[in-house]
Amino acid sequence: MSSSALMNNYGTRKITLSKGQGVWVWDDQGNRYLDAVSGIAVCGLGHAHPLVTKAIADQAATLTHCSNLYNIPVQEALAEQLRDISGMTKLFFSNSGAEANEAAIKLARLFGHKKGIAEPAIIVMENSFHGRTLATLSATGNRKVHAGFEPLVRGFVRAPFNDLKSLKTIAANNKNIVAVLVEPIQGEGGIHTPSEDYLPGIRQICDDQGWLMMLDEIQTSNGRTGRYFNYQHYDFLPDVVTTAKGLGNGVPIGACLAGEKAADLMQPGSHGSTFGGNPLACAAGLATVKTIINDGLCEQAQIMGNYIKEQLTSKLANCPHVVDIRGQGLMLAIELSEPCGLLVDKAAEQGLLINVTAQTVIRLLPPLIINHEEADQLVDILSPLISQGL
Repeated sequence: MSSSALMNNYGTRKITLSKGQGVWVWDDQGNRYLDAVSGIAVCGLGHAHPLVTKAIADQAATLTHCSNLYNIPVQEALAEQLRDISGMTKLFFSNSGAEANEAAIKLARLFGHKKGIAEPAIIVMENSFHGRTLATLSATGNRKVHAGFEPLVRGFVRAPFNDLKSLKTIAANNKNIVAVLVEPIQGEGGIHTPSEDYLPGIRQICDDQGWLMMLDEIQTSNGRTGRYFNYQHYDFLPDVVTTAKGLGNGVPIGACLAGEKAADLMQPGSHGSTFGGNPLACAAGLATVKTIINDGLCEQAQIMGNYIKEQLTSKLANCPHVVDIRGQGLMLAIELSEPCGLLVDKAAEQGLLINVTAQTVIRLLPPLIINHEEADQLVDILSPLISQGL
């Protein structure tokens, strides 16, 4: 479907999806697809989940929006749930991941000014992705995202991902640094997972330097990698963590959570959002979070992610153009030796929706509810397509 009323920033879209149920979606021609994209890590509970659907319908029948001029009980309930799960202290609700990261950036600047630093700077990583607003695209370590939108927002210092030595070098040479902003796993950059000592090492450097450790968990949270938040695979707490994508199972919502060092930096008038934390979005979010916890979907993601990775590794063991199969939980990647964008259409023709990022990386983000039979179908469709060559 195309429309002259729409800007062309998404290019040509070949499939028109009309409905979904669980891990499956259907197009307007009646074709069924196994959804291994989940709206880009959004629909962790799959499509049309009954508890989320009921929560949305019930809230829409009572109060959809009232703005943050008033108390919103369901917002408070969701905030308490996320606080208890995360170990953080307080949070701010937004409408998206980019907005949540904007809030984190503002917290870092407030933190720096409070320390008397006139031009506070944040270390960000090469090959990262933090959003497409002006501040978050400036923080993003991808020149293609920057192109055409200069001048970029100042105050970001770049370092290689998974390189603690570079952070120590920056610390020794730049006294304006106030925070490190990093994805636990680089998503858009190609599902790059760091060494086991990297994130704990950043925590230690931030402690030593008096910086904020800020984690962009827009894609890695809400059970995606086998824990509710990815940092829960480790033995530390960040100072700030952002989440979105899977938080509302398709209803736009994000959150910026802060620990004790950053929780009270925001004061009345310093930040806000007309729609952030509205009753409808929070009702969807609360139903989603409760279902992830109550149904053990973090553990399910770990089990099924390991299973899919093992199956792919076995079936593609002798495939010469497979560079790597990696990931954590249900955030998986198959890196090939050459660009593989054509596989998106080929997979769709076989009834499977996949995504390619960084040109050579097949990114798999199936719903957390995927079962063994559905996982086998995913592997059985995708493996021959890769083996046949590009």
